Parts: sequence; structure tokens; C-alpha cells
Amino acid sequence: MSSRDLLLALVVIVVWGLNFVVIMTGLQHLPPLLLGALRFTLVVFPAILFVRRPQIPWRWLLAYGLTISLGQFAFLFSAMAVGMPAGLASLVLQSQAFFTLLFAAVFIGERVRMPNLVGLVVAAVGLTMIGMQVDRVMTLAGFLLTICAASMWALGNVVTRRIGKVNLVGLVVWGNLVPPLPFLVLSWWLEGPQAIQMAIAGFSLQSAFVLAYLAFGATLLGYSIWGRLLSRYPASQVAPFSLLVPVVGLTSASLLLGDRLGLWQMIGALLVMLGLLINVCGGWLVGRLRPVPARV
Repeated sequence: MSSRDLLLALVVIVVWGLNFVVIMTGLQHLPPLLLGALRFTLVVFPAILFVRRPQIPWRWLLAYGLTISLGQFAFLFSAMAVGMPAGLASLVLQSQAFFTLLFAAVFIGERVRMPNLVGLVVAAVGLTMIGMQVDRVMTLAGFLLTICAASMWALGNVVTRRIGKVNLVGLVVWGNLVPPLPFLVLSWWLEGPQAIQMAIAGFSLQSAFVLAYLAFGATLLGYSIWGRLLSRYPASQVAPFSLLVPVVGLTSASLLLGDRLGLWQMIGALLVMLGLLINVCGGWLVGRLRPVPARV
């Protein structure tokens, strides 16, 4: 990977890692479902006027928008609003890698390899250790909603794989035409018109920054660069960079929000990271360690 592309990869990791601190800041002034509605409205408009629609059936755009956008972020924003710390959210959300593994095996018949299973078991132990610490630095509802967010992200990944090769920026922009209206309806129903009116009346420059960061930074910029890297390099070379997202998320949450992990949560976090590392790099490592057959 060239030094320029390496720098771009690190930019994406920092932007996505800080994303969780920004979300928590936004939730101080906006209800979670309204935050989702405003975020994806900004993602779509005005970008949809300049980005060509990918040549795929509308049903796949609908499936993408309902899973990786509406489902993932409705659960994630709600989780963080009811007590899931930003740093832990960035970590637990990465369990999407294992949900993706399972869903891909069930729905599209992808093969599950031994390193994937080992990584899954190690990460599951880590998540269990984190989950057992509820009511100390997080709530049970926040933890479970984050797991739901990870599962929706995984379903979106399977949808993306089913779609196949497509312009990722076009998919993100046109797929996100789906979530704004459902988000707004859910906000009106669950959060109430009074909460919406109060949030709009108290809209500040801080709220504007949060929305701009989530829409233009974390979504459009992040996915554009990530798609560029995936188009130029093998996925096995790009994917390991995603392991740094929770590192940035945990560090930034500690420095900027004062989040702290207990001993068992730290051990659980390390196990999740180890499980992710085994899942991503285990097959490569096994291949490197396998003895080369001697020539006769």
C-alpha cells in the first residue's frame, strides 16, 4: 500500500473512531431517532443530485437502507442514549464481523473456516465478560441494543455482498434515501412531537457540527475513501485497519468524555480485539506457518 493510501486509511480510522464521541455529544441536544433522521437527510441531499444511482434493483437499495443505515443506527443511537458509553459502543459494535460470518453462512452459503470459529469463540468470551459488568459503567438495555445494531450492520454487509461489485458512494447515497422518513416517523411515535419541537427550537452550532461530521465525515468521506481502498487493494490488506476503530473509540472516549473501564471490562475488550484479529488475520497466519511440501 502506498504511503498516500496508508495515510488515507488512517484518516478513515480516526474519523470513524471519533464518530462515537461525536454521537454522544449530539445526543446531549437531539433525541436519538431525530438525530438519525437529520443525519441521513444530510447524507442524501444534496449529494443525490450529483451521484449517479447504482444500476441495481430498487429492492436491494431498500434492503441496504433498512439494515445498515436505519436498523444499525436506530439501535446504536438509542443504545448510547440509554447508557452505552461511547468507547464500549465502538468496541461491541465490531461484533458485526462475527454476525456477518454467521449470516453469510446461513443466507449465501459462505464457508466458515477454523480461524473464524476460533476468533468467534474468543470474542464471544470477551463480550460475555463485558456484558456481565452491566450497571457499573453501562446499562443492560444499552449493551443489548448495541448487539442489535451490530447484527443489523452484519445483515447490511450480507446485502452488500449479495449486490456484488458496485460504486460504493452511489450505494451509500441512494441507499440512504430510505432511512430519513422511517426515522422521522419513529421519532414522532416514540420520542413525541414535543421532544422534536424542543430539539429544533434549541438547535445550536454544536448540533450543526455533529450532523455535518456524521453525514459528511463519517458517512460520505469515510465510505468514499474506504471504497477507494477496497477497489485498489485486496480486502485482506484493507480489512485489518478496521481493528483500529475501537482503539481510537476507546481512547478518544477516555480522553474527551472521561470514560473508564473496569478490570474485567478491559480484559473483555482485549479478548474481543484478539478475536477480531484472529478472525481477520488467522487464515493468513495459518498459511504462513503451514510447512511447504518438500519437492521430490
